[in-house]
Amino acid sequence: MAGLIGTITLNLALDVTYEVDELVVGGSHRVGTVRQRAGGKGVNVARVASTLGHQVLVLGFVGGVTGELVAEELFDAGLTALLTPIAGETRRTVAIVNGADGDATIFNETGPSVTADEWRAFGDRMPWSRLGVLACSGSLPPGLPADAYAELAVRARHHDVLTVIDAGGAALTAAAKAGAVVRSNAAELRDALGDTTVEDGARQLVGLGASAAVITDGSRGMVAASNNGVWRALPVEKVSGNPTGAGDACTAVVAAAVAESPEPDWSVVLKSAVAASAAAVLTPVAGDIDLAAYRRWHPQVTVNS
Repeated sequence: MAGLIGTITLNLALDVTYEVDELVVGGSHRVGTVRQRAGGKGVNVARVASTLGHQVLVLGFVGGVTGELVAEELFDAGLTALLTPIAGETRRTVAIVNGADGDATIFNETGPSVTADEWRAFGDRMPWSRLGVLACSGSLPPGLPADAYAELAVRARHHDVLTVIDAGGAALTAAAKAGAVVRSNAAELRDALGDTTVEDGARQLVGLGASAAVITDGSRGMVAASNNGVWRALPVEKVSGNPTGAGDACTAVVAAAVAESPEPDWSVVLKSAVAASAAAVLTPVAGDIDLAAYRRWHPQVTVNS
């Protein structure tokens, strides 16, 4: 049986989503629908993994009144959480969904600074014995080093816990060198490695030490690489909607696969990841997926090696 999926969100947020008929820069808008719930990429990963039937534990920092709202919403959503208190105020994010075309405009606050003592307290509270895999996602709050995820991956390895890290830039290459399964998108990949194809970039990450690399490539699908080869999965069809949680749905599938097997069949994982990512676009908020669409699209995804 797969172990517990621990999802780490070091920069937790209260996500606020506004839906407007049409977004006009400089204009005044009447908001049709407002949604508010706990967010951050790791929380989105936890929601999707839970929806797909896996046990999850949300880990992160919370502070201030906003942090209390985040903790309450996680409880109300039925997500088990182990949250470390900090002095700073948990951040908010705002997504404005344009009803005219379904596109989303995102405003992300930087988030509170985390002190060395708070970071140490977080590490000391990690429930290693309960975890089958650790999934780390999203931006790092001020005060933490670029290799914070890599540090967690090294500590996890000492406890025989596998790590999946969704990151970009220096955090991506550091995670690869730490031996994690790394996940990124094509733009983040090139930001970290320079001008490269997605396939070659994924190979480079494996060459740096990553157990595997999974890279989303927009309308061109998704690529996975490991020491056993490189695969590309092609999307079933063009999907319109809210794309903000598509990458997190991919990370959820990858984490679940690694929890079940330290060396999964990446061609099989890609089929699930592409179907889940597309099904996430159909939902109005990040962290949800359309299960009917996921089940319909899964067998239709084509994977080439």
